[in-house]
Amino acid sequence: MQPIHQSFQITYQYGVYFTQDLFGSSNPELKNYLADAGSEGFQRKALVVIDQGVADHHKGLVEKIKRYFNENIPHILLAAPLLVPGGEASKNNPVHFERLVEAVDTEGIDRHSFVIAIGGGAVLDMVGYAAAVSHRGIKLIRIPTTVLAQNDSGVGVKNSINFKGKKNFLGTFAPPIAVFNDSAFLATLEDRDWRGGIAEAIKVALIKDPAFFEWIEANVTALVDRQQAVMSYLIHRCAQMHTDHIAGGDPFEFGSSRPLDFGHWAAHKLEYLTDFRVRHGEAVAIGIALDCVYANRIGLLAAADLQRILDVLLGLGFELYHEKLSENDKINLKNGIQEFREHLGGRLTIMLLTKIGDSLEVHELNEKEIGISVDVLEEMHRKDPNLNQVLV
Repeated sequence: MQPIHQSFQITYQYGVYFTQDLFGSSNPELKNYLADAGSEGFQRKALVVIDQGVADHHKGLVEKIKRYFNENIPHILLAAPLLVPGGEASKNNPVHFERLVEAVDTEGIDRHSFVIAIGGGAVLDMVGYAAAVSHRGIKLIRIPTTVLAQNDSGVGVKNSINFKGKKNFLGTFAPPIAVFNDSAFLATLEDRDWRGGIAEAIKVALIKDPAFFEWIEANVTALVDRQQAVMSYLIHRCAQMHTDHIAGGDPFEFGSSRPLDFGHWAAHKLEYLTDFRVRHGEAVAIGIALDCVYANRIGLLAAADLQRILDVLLGLGFELYHEKLSENDKINLKNGIQEFREHLGGRLTIMLLTKIGDSLEVHELNEKEIGISVDVLEEMHRKDPNLNQVLV
């Protein structure tokens, strides 16, 4: 008998909306969206999952959400909101994933209903994974509450939890149906989390848009001073570039080329080596610095460009070295290269800069030069790094 060959395409569409005080009684954004979302003739429900840290910093948020649904969206039944730990704790311990799946079951959240995730990137990852695998896919609405999630992870198509000491080992590619970026959530962020999200904007600017990098360079002081209008532009521009990349490239990462993972091989490993005391954005800043020093050392990146990149990172307040990079003669860090190779499907593909706004894919890293690059960052850190005379 002849084999049967078939192919088909699925079109995904979702919007990223920018607002202030999403659950304010007079804000129509979510109400209007949910009025048009879903199928007619079905009783729809919503399960809201909230990052515990967000709830702690925004007193009365749970009651505010209940009131909003009662007054504005009474046709959608609101299940009891569920609180989960924030940060990587939500991804490291499977009990939180299992608890969410149990809530989907007991609350009767079906494929015509909604899971609404409110929190930082790690919580959005975990909730998105649970929504994607429950009933083979429940409609997911993301409400990111950090700079990092609003400009990067929260607007993408990935969902995951950590497993066996490996970051994002279990996961899916499942786009949300909508993302609502509420700037009101940013006001209560610690400086570390405000700053951390800027690392992802620097990442995407360095590989895709030198003019955007120049804008960040010119606005370092305003970003440090937490000027909301400046941050709002950064988030919008970064989110636009992120979603454009998804639409125009390889959104489900069937290949090994992942430009948006620039700076991430070392970042992922450093997070684990520090038991996540170094947060993701901070680790990405270090990963960018390490890969740029390495690119300079092997002749790809000019010293002047490297100096500008490091000046911006340091000007924003990032530390660019952590002792765990050097631990065990740097073997622990270098193990991250092999782990990243496995994560990519067997072929290592690392994006390195050739100049600001331009990059090159390489498939091997020189471990000796990686070690020397770590030493460069350590020496800068030891001297107090103000970077005026760091590199040749």
